[in-house]
Amino acid sequence: MMKMEKYLQQVGDEIWFTEIDRDNLKINYRIKEVVYSETSPFQHIMILDSYDFGPMLVLDGAIQSTALDGYIYNEMITHIPLNIHPNPKNVLIIGGGDCGAAREVAKYPGIQRIDMVEIDEMVVKASKKYLKEVSGDLSDPRVNFIFKDGTAFVKEKRDYLYDVIIVDSSDPVGPAVKLFELEFYKDLYNNLHEDGLMVCQSESPFFYPEMMVNIQKRLKSIFPVVKLYMATVPTYPGGFWSFTLGSKKYREPNPEAFDKDTKYVNKGIIKSCFQLPNFVKDLLITD
Repeated sequence: MMKMEKYLQQVGDEIWFTEIDRDNLKINYRIKEVVYSETSPFQHIMILDSYDFGPMLVLDGAIQSTALDGYIYNEMITHIPLNIHPNPKNVLIIGGGDCGAAREVAKYPGIQRIDMVEIDEMVVKASKKYLKEVSGDLSDPRVNFIFKDGTAFVKEKRDYLYDVIIVDSSDPVGPAVKLFELEFYKDLYNNLHEDGLMVCQSESPFFYPEMMVNIQKRLKSIFPVVKLYMATVPTYPGGFWSFTLGSKKYREPNPEAFDKDTKYVNKGIIKSCFQLPNFVKDLLITD
């Protein structure tokens, strides 16, 4: 019998990965092969080749991205804000170690600088080597890989500001906790041009409604424009996921201008993703 990696179980001749959410939900995935498994100074990292979802990135037992559906999250967290801002030049990505968000941002030829600040270099290396369906083995010269704490990075002084900031964080546990705090959002505001905007993933409205609402409250205390939008991501608990955008100026998307090669986002999605179901509206603060 093979030695089982952390978070895996062997049942007969089969290998199963179990993701546990809030101690209330367990989701099992049948695994073909453990492609990569290492512990970094920050977290446990695995690339698992699954039967249904293909290769998947797992951090501390939680799925971050998969070959089957990873493009949904990465397209939604990038193309929506980049469609709202009329002329982005400098983009900052905080997190996003699977390189999927940076890969989508790089589809915009007008963008001159893409700073990707990821605390864990091992995640980037593993994703570029073993999860190319998501990372595309990203090598665009405009992408500057900066391996450090994102909360520390946004406190530094630079001679330039950003037009769009994308916070592609994991759930608010471990090294990602500080990426959901008010102080961090204030630092993001200070790193944006006078017409800049930011976006972050804001969790499941089913299982983490309090976190979603808290993110909205914190951003509303800083940004004049705050909007929430949604997408369906099959591998995330509940399948229904939210994103929250904070903008200094721009409010409305421009779907007719969208012309990128994507699998999920299109003009109709850009129009419809801000249309929220009633139960989500009831949770949010209205102006």
